[in-house]
Amino acid sequence: MKILFIGTVDFSYSCLEHLIDNNFNLCGVITKRYSKFNSDFKDLSPLCISNDIPLYFDERLNPQTKEEFIAEHRPDIIYCFGWSHILRPSILNAAKYGVVGFHPALLPNNRGRHPIIWALCLGLDKTGSTFFEMDEGADTGDIISQRDIKISPHDDAATLYEKIKVSALNQLLEFSYIYENEGEISNKVIQNKILGNNWRKREKMDGKIDFRMTSNAIYNLVRALTHPYVGAHIETNNGDVKVWKTSISEVEYPNNLEPGKILDISDKGEVVVKSYDGAIVLIRHEFKELPKINEYL
Repeated sequence: MKILFIGTVDFSYSCLEHLIDNNFNLCGVITKRYSKFNSDFKDLSPLCISNDIPLYFDERLNPQTKEEFIAEHRPDIIYCFGWSHILRPSILNAAKYGVVGFHPALLPNNRGRHPIIWALCLGLDKTGSTFFEMDEGADTGDIISQRDIKISPHDDAATLYEKIKVSALNQLLEFSYIYENEGEISNKVIQNKILGNNWRKREKMDGKIDFRMTSNAIYNLVRALTHPYVGAHIETNNGDVKVWKTSISEVEYPNNLEPGKILDISDKGEVVVKSYDGAIVLIRHEFKELPKINEYL
């Protein structure tokens, strides 16, 4: 079975490497040299070069189209993992067994953008690892493999990303062997496109820490946007300040103090700030100069 691979992020790299290590026949890879759009971008070209896999860079100056590259290498199936663009029908129909996509959520719920970030930001206790046969919709195709992924209160973007990846790599081998040996997945689940919801694209304002939020809401926001993502931020008179890690203070402060008031600063530079319902500790942050106790953020 000839597999053509499309992707451009850290997860894509892990999947491609896993397929190579398990001796699947990779007939080509479509990727990008760089992506400002993906904060978890990872260059796939070293894997392709070291394993003699034909490589196509998706860029305007490339005289060959993606469709021409795919037709040249005649894949039996296309895997598209970590590619933030809708594929045209000419690509969806280019391989015998179609295109398999991936979404880190429990489809049909939570289709759409930034699923790891939204799951943490909303304080969910469960998400998923779902592979599906891509159609012209966004995350709406028939499900071929799905696993539940538990979310701990201590998980952040990096740890949840890794949990999902571990499950996904196991799933990838399972269904790849089925495609290779049987040609079709017999137990596909057809998605009801009326069910479920679609998460919207996040904007910069969605990453703003407003201390009128509850401590738990701030904690969830920060752990959702930490590495490998862009980070939550505080707006100050001297520009935005990134915050990468917080904890909810166990100290009980008077409830007549206003949100945003700085209550304490530790010797380690941890800043304690009044929130709507308590206090939040800014553990890892990018203050160039620490604020002072009793000032406001």
